[in-house]
Amino acid sequence: MPESSAVLRRDAERNRQLLLRTASDLMAEAGLQVSYEDIARAAGTGMGTVYRRFPQRQDLIDALFSEHVDMVMGLAEEAALQDDAWAGLVWFLERQLEREAAHRGLSELLRGREQSSDLVVQTRARMTPIITDLIARAVRAEQLPPGVVPGDFVAVHLMVGSILDASRAFDPDLWRRALQIGLAGLRHADLPDPAPGNDIIDRLYGDYRK
Repeated sequence: MPESSAVLRRDAERNRQLLLRTASDLMAEAGLQVSYEDIARAAGTGMGTVYRRFPQRQDLIDALFSEHVDMVMGLAEEAALQDDAWAGLVWFLERQLEREAAHRGLSELLRGREQSSDLVVQTRARMTPIITDLIARAVRAEQLPPGVVPGDFVAVHLMVGSILDASRAFDPDLWRRALQIGLAGLRHADLPDPAPGNDIIDRLYGDYRK
């Protein structure tokens, strides 16, 4: 590759990362409806630069979602290293929700069906095996009933996330109490059959085309 082309590619990626970081910081406070004008102004770039890197708003939303997925994968892998499977699962959910509590735009993204359906499916394919293994370890240790599946943890995450969203302005830590209620229920509930299949995760998180 000619040196000039390599420099241009590096500059383009540097601009992309700058805009992504700027957008994320703004959306943490104001939510997903931050304008391209606001992003360009805060990043110190022109509008043309924003549109070159993210021609459609969906491109920006999907880039933010992909970054979140990478972060969550890292948390899941760290949780899997904990000796106590249940403690790992609880820690994993707490870290996710702490991130959402600090980032309004992320909460809107996860519960607003704005991310690409293809990305949701890819995310589930990456996440489900490691969460399944964590659950299986907890079941073997008699920390969870045998009927618990990954979709049950998704339900807890979404239910607690709804509390987080509703109470953000007046009691930003209320979600922690809701999480303990949800987890206690999961450990002791008499779960009805049939258990939700893994495809329910796609639908709950946004792949509603099926």
